[in-house]
Formats: sequence, structure tokens, C-alpha cells
Amino acid sequence: MRRWLPYVIGLPIVVAVVAFVIVRLDAPVDITRLISRDTVPTKKLPDADGRGQAPSVSEELLKLRRIHQLRPLARSEDGKKLQELQEGIYGFSTCGVESVRATPSAGFSLEVHKHHDRIVYYVGYASDGDIEKYLARQKNFHILMSIKPEERLSSLFEIPVDFVAKCEARPAKDGDRFDLFVAAIPELQS
Repeated sequence: MRRWLPYVIGLPIVVAVVAFVIVRLDAPVDITRLISRDTVPTKKLPDADGRGQAPSVSEELLKLRRIHQLRPLARSEDGKKLQELQEGIYGFSTCGVESVRATPSAGFSLEVHKHHDRIVYYVGYASDGDIEKYLARQKNFHILMSIKPEERLSSLFEIPVDFVAKCEARPAKDGDRFDLFVAAIPELQS
């Protein structure tokens, strides 16, 4: 017992010092981040003029993630191959979706969703005309997709990766655009 006595007496002092530092800093504490050490914090990305800004996500995209009950990638999953990841996640990838990252970055800025039914989707903003081609089940057409809404590309859209025959990144001044070529949309099975 005597061997543990210094530790038992010292513990309240350590707790008091930590509490004092937190209160003294007068900074809000994100309890969820402290509790869940497996999540990746939001990184600031350079915007068009080079200043660091937190990536903004539209309410519409947040709603889509909630509807499909998707969670962000955990730190331990960052950079893994898509096949290794469980269903019900979203992340960011390149065309072809080899691996998935927790945050958008150079080359990894196309949002992908892996639904609970194991179908993987490219998610972004497209023009109403391109979406109409998709809904009409046309063959051999392109869909230009952006990671954020723009004047021409203003409608949130998701398309199964398996429907896309070819995907090419098109770097632009204000963020990447992705040219998705759809050769044919497979028939729905009943």
C-alpha cells in the first residue's frame, strides 16, 4: 500500500491541474473529438485565392449522407482500398476509386459513397441536362460533375461507379471537375 500512496495522492493534483488549464484557456472543448479518437478532424484546404478554408458542405449533401446513414471514414481506414472498407461510409477518391481518403485533397476530391447495399456512387453536382440524359437511360453520353455547386452544375447527383465506363479529372481554377462517360446503363433487375 505504501508503494502506491504517492500515486494515489498525486492523482487529484494532476486532475486539478488539467481542469485548471482547460478552464484557463477559456477555449471550447469538443467532447466528441476527445471521446472518439478514431475520427479524422476536418483539414483546411486552400481555396481559389490560396487561403486556408474549411471545406464547406451543402445542406443538401449533408441530408443525402444522413438519408443513406453514411459515416465519414475513420482515421484507421484512411487511404485503404475500397474493397477493404465496410458499407455505410463516405470519403474522397480519384476516378476509378482505388483507395478512399477521409478528406478531399489534391487528386482525391471526388466524393464517393459506399451504401449499405454495397453499391458505390460518385457524388457531386451536375447540370439538369446531364441528369436528364441519365434518367432517360440514354447510351454514350457524358456527365460533367463538380464537387461543389456552380451556376451550370447546380443539382446534386449520384451515379453508381459501375455505370461509368470512363472517368477523367479536369483540373479547374476553382476546383476539379470530373467528366464521367456512360456507355450504357444496365437494366434494372426485378
